[in-house]
Amino acid sequence: MITNISLVNVFCLDQEKARDFYVDVLGFVPGTDITMGEGFRWLTVKHPSQPEIEVTLMQPGPPLGEDAAAFLRAQLEKGEMGGLGLAVDDCRKTIAELTAKGVTVLQEPADRPYGVEAVIRDVSGNWLVLVEPKEFKPEDFENA
Repeated sequence: MITNISLVNVFCLDQEKARDFYVDVLGFVPGTDITMGEGFRWLTVKHPSQPEIEVTLMQPGPPLGEDAAAFLRAQLEKGEMGGLGLAVDDCRKTIAELTAKGVTVLQEPADRPYGVEAVIRDVSGNWLVLVEPKEFKPEDFENA
């Protein structure tokens, strides 16, 4: 029986830079950092309020084939990869804090039927969606 989600992957171009971004800028904490096999680095971070979910910062490569890895690297370099959805308690304040740290904001905070949403980019080109959630009903989307 599946009991929970324990691991998600975020592809990155440079594991060290990605770890520094998620830890030093976003406030995650280091998780696993092990080199396995021929140079494969298993590197994770986790949010302090959800330590049971680790985010693997993975460079495109084995076990992916070279064509798939090259495609993912190209998507990252173009800034066309999705990353994570992150809940925030105050979207506008969080964006102001992240902007002050030099984070690229792709979408300024905007009111949506489900809350206030903004989009930032991590150091590898992934989009990270920040949402200050609010309760909603399906009919809230009829005029959205």
